Amino acid sequence: MKTEKFISLSKENLSDKLLETFDFQNYLQNRDEIESFEEFEQILQDNNAFDIEVIYYSEAIKYLMENDTSLQESLEIANEFGYSVENLNSEILASLHSSREARNLFYEEQDTIQGFFEDNEDDEE
Repeated sequence: MKTEKFISLSKENLSDKLLETFDFQNYLQNRDEIESFEEFEQILQDNNAFDIEVIYYSEAIKYLMENDTSLQESLEIANEFGYSVENLNSEILASLHSSREARNLFYEEQDTIQGFFEDNEDDEE
């Protein structure tokens, strides 16, 4: 599928929140075509698109207040990654949580994105 067509389909069919989180056009700027969901997923992973960094204490606190007030989810994620309490701060917790949320948001739209490629195969036949 031509990259331009993929970008156009994304803008028409994917959630605004996903499009705000990921700048697909930026990640695909040097590609003429993209062939599958798996290829697209790998491009995002190779470009660290799922690694969201929340910097500045005030931004981190604001993010956590809006998304994980109890810190339960953030602390669970930190534990999964092997962090110890003395190595944690609000920026790390917010970044871990935000990264997990970005990944979840992407995979919630997986069927729609895969459909782009399936529909494109039908069009080419």
